[in-house]
Amino acid sequence: MKIQIRLPPTAIRNYRRAFTLVEMLLVITIIGILAALVIPKMVGRSEQARLAAAHADISSIKTALDAYEVDNGFYPKSLQDLIQQPNNARNWHGPYLDSLPVDPWGNPYVYAFPGRHNPNGFDLSSVGPDGKAGTEDDIGNWTK
Repeated sequence: MKIQIRLPPTAIRNYRRAFTLVEMLLVITIIGILAALVIPKMVGRSEQARLAAAHADISSIKTALDAYEVDNGFYPKSLQDLIQQPNNARNWHGPYLDSLPVDPWGNPYVYAFPGRHNPNGFDLSSVGPDGKAGTEDDIGNWTK
């Protein structure tokens, strides 16, 4: 004697559509391997992008400082002079910048005239990722 169990058609369709535990583990393993390969490369790119942004900011501020010098015959005492006209700048044609940018790590750019690295000009730098001036990670108009 044979016993037949009839399942409703929806139960059969649901059974055929389900994933097995082995298939799920295989997919999770593949995703884990891909993440292990991709994530370290993406993390290095963000720091590289911050360094490139700092160099670009320094270049644009340098252009504004040079324009100030052409108009007035001397470099400003501070970066604030690029936004607000100082008393001693008679040919000021600014503002030379819309606002003073901060570096990609949230610190203000450091400006010194005359410069220590550029005694005939100015030093313009970012304190870099560590936030401390005078360390190896500083980015300035005297570095590449």
